Amino acid sequence: MHLPRLLFFCILLALPAVAYTAGEPLSLPLNEAIRMAVEKNLDVRAELFNPAQYEADINRNRSIYDPLLTLQTNFTDSTTLSSSFAAGRNNESVSFLLDSSISRLFFTGATAAINFNNSYASTNSSLTVPNYWQTGLGASIVQPLLKNFGREATEIAINVSRLSKFASLERFNLKLLTTVAQVRNEYYKLHSLREESEVKKVSLELARKILSDTQARVKAGVLPAMEILNAEFGAVSREKELIDAERAVNDQVDVLKLLLQIDRKVSDLRTVDLPTRERIDASEDEGIRKALSRPDIREQKHNLEISELQTRVFSSKTRPDLSLTASAWLTGLDSTYQRNLDKTFTFDYPVWSIGFNFTYPFGNNAAENDYRKSRLKTEQTALQIRSLEEGAANEVRAAIRAITAGFKQIDVADRGRAFAEERLRAFIRKNEVGLATTKDVLDVENDLVAAKSNQINAVVGYANALTRYWQVTGELLEREGVRVVEGDADKLYSSTR
Repeated sequence: MHLPRLLFFCILLALPAVAYTAGEPLSLPLNEAIRMAVEKNLDVRAELFNPAQYEADINRNRSIYDPLLTLQTNFTDSTTLSSSFAAGRNNESVSFLLDSSISRLFFTGATAAINFNNSYASTNSSLTVPNYWQTGLGASIVQPLLKNFGREATEIAINVSRLSKFASLERFNLKLLTTVAQVRNEYYKLHSLREESEVKKVSLELARKILSDTQARVKAGVLPAMEILNAEFGAVSREKELIDAERAVNDQVDVLKLLLQIDRKVSDLRTVDLPTRERIDASEDEGIRKALSRPDIREQKHNLEISELQTRVFSSKTRPDLSLTASAWLTGLDSTYQRNLDKTFTFDYPVWSIGFNFTYPFGNNAAENDYRKSRLKTEQTALQIRSLEEGAANEVRAAIRAITAGFKQIDVADRGRAFAEERLRAFIRKNEVGLATTKDVLDVENDLVAAKSNQINAVVGYANALTRYWQVTGELLEREGVRVVEGDADKLYSSTR
């Protein structure tokens, strides 16, 4: 199956980057917030290092094909007792070796080598030539025929690293998906908290007006003095609620600053985009189809490919180790090095050999249990994929129900606010003619504050339900204009020295 090299992210957004000055409030569109998170969020940036590290693993494992140069030299000077009957005569010898070879592994599993060996020997023994040079130029090959045969077994480490890199890309995409969803939710949460703060501010202003009117009416003798206490308590309660609301806004501003890595010197963030109230219909079948291609499921499928690959290779390792060995040499020997070389390249003294090596451990328990463990891992990963797919289908259905309920909640909240506003106007009129107390008016005004909060939460809840649906179907990145290009991790790897 063809797999892409590596896909990473870039942001193509319609609006230009928002400029700001330290100490001033920053007006922040939603798409700009998403761009900043994708480019600057520390968790996202840290996740990019994982596929870059796997790129290093791939290149490291490809080094199995690098030619290997071996040089060996040795000088020996020995004087030993003679075993001959000639008393007082010792064996004296001098030898010098200079051997070299270049070897390389091939995708079939074969190892081929070219050797150029030189030796010099000098001895006082009467049984051999006293001084001579000997040279050998040859080639050899060892080819596995059963165990470790073929490209798949030879490149197992390369392919595992490559598939691991693709899996890490999917983890990165999942991190992007989670981060973009978090940005949307936190962005709209700041919007809702600021709206609720405004509601609390209006409520406090109204409570203070009621207090002022009540004081005037008590002074005029229209109301008892007790009504001033009720009005003052109502105003103080709303003042506390406003303080809490403003603190929640500031806390949420800090949450967004950290998420988007905005300079702490920016005094405030102002949301620009409002959550949608538009009805959006979601198809269950289409949503499930998209969800089955989510990054977390694709990651597990890459892990399944790794397990299946390892199972096939471990299966081949249960076979006996049978190797073909072959070599051919040109040799020479003479008292001078030049004549020795001349004889070597006359092709008059060839040496060649061919044979087989066979090894097989009785029981072969190590290879058998590696294979069984790999089979178990493959079956486990397949079950995990099924679990993810069934879980994704349930998440899609739950997200669709949340969208449907969220849209209905907006209508209910709108009607609830309208009723609460009309009810407050009625109680104010009743209070003016003495048919309702100040406490009654404040209680009804509290109901209006709750109705406004319900309306704000309903709209934001609907936006969050849409975010959740697009997240569980895996289409959120595309909807928000986050696209991917090839090679960002490779660039990170290449730039590291």
